[in-house]
Amino acid sequence: MTPLEEKLKSMKGWLKFVGIVTIVGGALQALTIVGIIVAWVPIWMGLLLYQAGERAEQYLLKKDEQQLTEFMGKLNTYFIIKGLLILAGIVLVVFVIVLLVVVGISLPHLNFE
Repeated sequence: MTPLEEKLKSMKGWLKFVGIVTIVGGALQALTIVGIIVAWVPIWMGLLLYQAGERAEQYLLKKDEQQLTEFMGKLNTYFIIKGLLILAGIVLVVFVIVLLVVVGISLPHLNFE
C-alpha cells in the first residue's frame, strides 16, 4: 500500500464521521428561528466531507484516479467555504468593534434631557 493510500485509508472514516456530525449539527440548527436561515451552510459542508470520504473509499477500492480527483475537489470546496466563513467572521468582528467604539465615543456627547 502506497503512502497516499495509507493516508486515504486513515482519513476516509474520519471524513465521514465529521461530515455526519456536521450535517446533524446543521439540522439541529435549522430547528431554531435564526438557524433555519443559515443551517444550509453546515449541512452543505458536512455533505462535502462525507462525499470526500466516499470518494477516498472508492479510490481505494477501484484505483480510479477520477475518484481521487473528485476527493480533492470536495475538500477544495470545503476549505474555500470555510475560508470565506472565517473572513466573514473577521469582517463582522471588526465592524462590531468599530461600531462599539463609535457609540462609546458618541454616547457622552448625547443629551438625553
